[in-house]
Amino acid sequence: MRLTGLIILILLLSLQYRLWVSDDGLVALWNLEKQVGDLRAENRRIKARNDLLKAEVRDLKHGTGAIEARARRELGMIGNGEVLYQFANR
Repeated sequence: MRLTGLIILILLLSLQYRLWVSDDGLVALWNLEKQVGDLRAENRRIKARNDLLKAEVRDLKHGTGAIEARARRELGMIGNGEVLYQFANR
Protein backbone atom coordinates (compact mmCIF):
# COMPACT_ATOMS: atom_id res chain seq x y z
CA MET A 1 0.00 0.00 0.00
CA ARG A 2 2.82 2.34 0.90
CA LEU A 3 4.60 1.61 -2.43
CA THR A 4 1.42 2.35 -4.39
CA GLY A 5 1.04 5.71 -2.64
CA LEU A 6 4.68 6.56 -3.34
CA ILE A 7 4.27 5.70 -7.03
CA ILE A 8 1.13 7.81 -7.28
CA LEU A 9 2.90 10.72 -5.56
CA ILE A 10 5.85 10.47 -7.95
CA LEU A 11 3.51 10.41 -10.96
CA LEU A 12 1.59 13.38 -9.62
CA LEU A 13 4.79 15.37 -9.05
CA SER A 14 6.11 14.55 -12.52
CA LEU A 15 2.84 15.71 -14.08
CA GLN A 16 2.92 18.88 -12.01
CA TYR A 17 6.51 19.50 -13.10
CA ARG A 18 5.50 19.26 -16.75
CA LEU A 19 2.56 21.56 -16.13
CA TRP A 20 4.50 24.33 -14.39
CA VAL A 21 8.07 24.16 -15.69
CA SER A 22 8.29 22.48 -19.09
CA ASP A 23 8.20 24.29 -22.43
CA ASP A 24 4.69 23.09 -23.21
CA GLY A 25 3.21 23.95 -19.80
CA LEU A 26 1.46 26.96 -18.34
CA VAL A 27 4.23 29.38 -19.22
CA ALA A 28 3.77 28.56 -22.90
CA LEU A 29 0.00 28.96 -22.51
CA TRP A 30 0.43 32.41 -20.94
CA ASN A 31 2.79 33.45 -23.74
CA LEU A 32 0.32 32.29 -26.37
CA GLU A 33 -2.55 34.14 -24.68
CA LYS A 34 -0.45 37.32 -24.68
CA GLN A 35 0.33 36.87 -28.38
CA VAL A 36 -3.35 36.36 -29.13
CA GLY A 37 -4.22 39.55 -27.26
CA ASP A 38 -1.56 41.50 -29.14
CA LEU A 39 -2.76 40.15 -32.49
CA ARG A 40 -6.38 40.99 -31.67
CA ALA A 41 -5.40 44.58 -30.83
CA GLU A 42 -3.46 44.85 -34.08
CA ASN A 43 -6.41 43.41 -36.02
CA ARG A 44 -8.74 46.02 -34.46
CA ARG A 45 -6.34 48.80 -35.48
CA ILE A 46 -6.04 47.47 -39.03
CA LYS A 47 -9.81 46.99 -39.31
CA ALA A 48 -10.42 50.61 -38.28
CA ARG A 49 -7.91 51.77 -40.90
CA ASN A 50 -9.54 49.57 -43.55
CA ASP A 51 -12.97 50.95 -42.67
CA LEU A 52 -11.67 54.50 -43.19
CA LEU A 53 -10.15 53.53 -46.53
CA LYS A 54 -13.40 51.82 -47.63
CA ALA A 55 -15.37 54.96 -46.76
CA GLU A 56 -12.94 57.11 -48.73
CA VAL A 57 -13.14 54.79 -51.76
CA ARG A 58 -16.94 54.81 -51.54
CA ASP A 59 -16.96 58.62 -51.43
CA LEU A 60 -14.56 58.84 -54.37
CA LYS A 61 -16.68 56.46 -56.44
CA HIS A 62 -20.09 57.96 -55.71
CA GLY A 63 -19.61 61.60 -54.86
CA THR A 64 -17.92 64.54 -56.51
CA GLY A 65 -17.47 66.34 -53.20
CA ALA A 66 -14.74 63.98 -52.07
CA ILE A 67 -12.92 64.26 -55.40
CA GLU A 68 -13.16 68.04 -55.28
CA ALA A 69 -11.93 68.21 -51.68
CA ARG A 70 -9.00 65.94 -52.46
CA ALA A 71 -8.06 67.93 -55.55
CA ARG A 72 -8.18 71.17 -53.57
CA ARG A 73 -6.11 69.76 -50.74
CA GLU A 74 -3.49 67.84 -52.70
CA LEU A 75 -3.27 69.73 -55.98
CA GLY A 76 -4.22 73.24 -54.92
CA MET A 77 -6.99 73.46 -57.52
CA ILE A 78 -9.64 76.15 -57.47
CA GLY A 79 -13.21 76.03 -58.78
CA ASN A 80 -14.97 78.16 -61.41
CA GLY A 81 -15.60 81.70 -60.25
CA GLU A 82 -13.14 81.41 -57.38
CA VAL A 83 -10.07 83.56 -56.84
CA LEU A 84 -6.92 82.19 -55.25
CA TYR A 85 -5.00 84.51 -52.98
CA GLN A 86 -1.55 83.32 -52.07
CA PHE A 87 0.45 85.06 -49.38
CA ALA A 88 4.20 84.79 -49.11
CA ASN A 89 5.68 84.67 -45.62
CA ARG A 90 8.76 86.82 -45.14
